[in-house]
Order: sequence, then structure tokens, then C-alpha cells
Amino acid sequence: MTTSSESTRKGLTKIATNRLQKEFMEWQTNPPAGFKHRVSDNLQRWTIEVTGVPGTLYANETYQLQVEFPEHYPMEAPQVIFQHPAPLHPHVYSNGHICLDVLYGSWSPAMRLSSICLSILSMLSSSSVKQKPKDNDHYLKNCKNGRSPKETRWRYHDDKA
Repeated sequence: MTTSSESTRKGLTKIATNRLQKEFMEWQTNPPAGFKHRVSDNLQRWTIEVTGVPGTLYANETYQLQVEFPEHYPMEAPQVIFQHPAPLHPHVYSNGHICLDVLYGSWSPAMRLSSICLSILSMLSSSSVKQKPKDNDHYLKNCKNGRSPKETRWRYHDDKA
């Protein structure tokens, strides 16, 4: 399995490039509510700003997501990580890794980045507490040298991930 830095160095396939160009245009004209794409010249790495929904614990708080698209996107899920500081949330680790099934085993090529973002916003909005995951320290200790969250065997402790 490749690390995130290795997959970023590889070029995108033609299918991935075409799909990302299409998604990029959609984001420019109609981004999902609560999200802004910070445009750069790198089609393979996006920075997305997410703003918490009013009436939730994260209301009007702003966080940054780093999205790295693999060579074979959309056949393979993008890597999505919160940049520092990550929100305090039971499914978001201090290093920004997100325990959310659509980022890993439940990914489908029919999904788009916008659907991932909406899942992340829903995850944040449904939280009733602001706290680190119970296994945060253990996870960080075992997640060394910039290991990709896609290399983690996630255990979903509830149906909100």
C-alpha cells in the first residue's frame, strides 16, 4: 500500500483527471452549502474550508480539510484529513484523521467529493459533545511517520461514523 506522499507524486489517470476537472467545475458554480474550495494549481490536492452549521456545537467554526486524490480516483477514495487544528469530535483524531466509513470501506466510485463533505458536515452536526475519540492517544502512538488514515483498520464504535 502506498503512503499519501507516494500517491501524491504519481500522476492521475485520464479518467481521474477528467472526473476531477468535472468536479472542480461543479465546485466553482455550485459548492455544497457550508464549504469553500481554496483554488490552487494542483488538481490532485485540494483544500476545502468547512463551516459549522448554525444551531450545532460547531456553529460558525471554520476548519480546513486537506483532500488528496489518488491516481485511480474515483475507483479509490480520496484521502481526507482535517488540518490543524482539527475539531474536537469523537470521530476526529488530534492529527486530523477522520473515522468515517465513506472515506474507507463504504466508498463507491459513484460518490463525489461533495458527498464526502456533506457526510463530514452531518457527522459534525450530529455530535452532542466536543471531545477527542476515547482511543485518541493510543491511535496517535500507533500512527507514526505520517501514516495515511487509509492504512488504518477502522473499528466503528457506533452508527454515526
